[in-house]
Amino acid sequence: MTVESTAARKPRRSSKRTGSSAGKAVADPQLVQLLTPEGQRVEHPDYDVDLTPEELRGLYRDMVLTRRFDAEATALQRQGELGLWASLLGQEAAQIGSGRALRDDDYVFPTYREHGVAWCRGVDPTNLLGMFRGVNHGGWDPNSNNFHLYTIVIGSQTLHATGYAMGVAKDGADSAVIAYFGDGASSQGDVAESFTFSAVYNAPVVFFCQNNQWAISEPTERQTRVPLYQRAQGYGFPGVRVDGNDVLACLAVTRSALERARRGEGPTLVEAFTYRMGAHTTSDDPTKYRADEEREAWEAKDPILRLKTYLENEGHADEAFFASLEEESETLGKRVREAVRAMPDPDRMAIFENIYADGHALVDEERAQFAAYQASFATESDGGSAAGEGK
Repeated sequence: MTVESTAARKPRRSSKRTGSSAGKAVADPQLVQLLTPEGQRVEHPDYDVDLTPEELRGLYRDMVLTRRFDAEATALQRQGELGLWASLLGQEAAQIGSGRALRDDDYVFPTYREHGVAWCRGVDPTNLLGMFRGVNHGGWDPNSNNFHLYTIVIGSQTLHATGYAMGVAKDGADSAVIAYFGDGASSQGDVAESFTFSAVYNAPVVFFCQNNQWAISEPTERQTRVPLYQRAQGYGFPGVRVDGNDVLACLAVTRSALERARRGEGPTLVEAFTYRMGAHTTSDDPTKYRADEEREAWEAKDPILRLKTYLENEGHADEAFFASLEEESETLGKRVREAVRAMPDPDRMAIFENIYADGHALVDEERAQFAAYQASFATESDGGSAAGEGK
């Protein structure tokens, strides 16, 4: 089902760079929401989930542990153990809700921020960190969990997902495929092409866009004049916007879209309207392009806090549960920290390997220059300063 917009977003006249969640001339389009930011359960005419207290606690546990792992990875990068890290802080509900909607035989094509989805697919968190440390190109077998390797090239995984889904349909399987991407990737031609092919071939694929409001420093309003989910209409398949900070709504909407795909009814675009609480990656400084007030407004919509409030109000979780989960999260953080520090250092010279099948004179020259530069640094046993230090 396509949720209609009340009005198209008007272009801003001011040159001030603000987020797409501030200063709008019209109201936001309707969101599919089952759990309010205040932790109150609400009904929706088209989407619903009926979960046991144990299942609700499971969703809460997933989000808490995912956030703890993410925080540990960010700290490890700051300590020099990882080269880079892309945090999911604030997007836990979108990832856990959609991830738990999947069946084991469904196939996932992620970007590089789907740590929560990886958790739902049973990928060991430590396996996600090898690539960011530079010691491998992925670290897990995609076919063992039906979870593809992380994709750094923006938007290309939507084409991979579409082609895979077309193959699933030709094989006569009733499984579905889901492709994750961000609002920034929605501007890529690869995404437009995947929309076209999936619609024409009625591919059983769900396009799950996590609209976290910022494509690095570019707000959504400078990439589209209409809400992202409405783009699906032009390609001939439905789109829906869901509260991306509501784990119950994300579960219900994704489950519905996946079931539609399995029935042979083609693709669906799900726009999870959420917010990136932290930096785009650890090399980014979001304070340079967005206001503190914007983040504070979204902190009040925290996905974990709202589910915790609901659990407490309904008597579905007690202090013993929360205390036990806190202990479990610290254990996870320690395990991740020890695993990363036990990993080998990256092979700095590996970047020159496998560039050309038969070698190349320029690559050989660059390799020699880089080797000389590395050799200019003193080792701990040298006990002195290096000639290249400080350069």
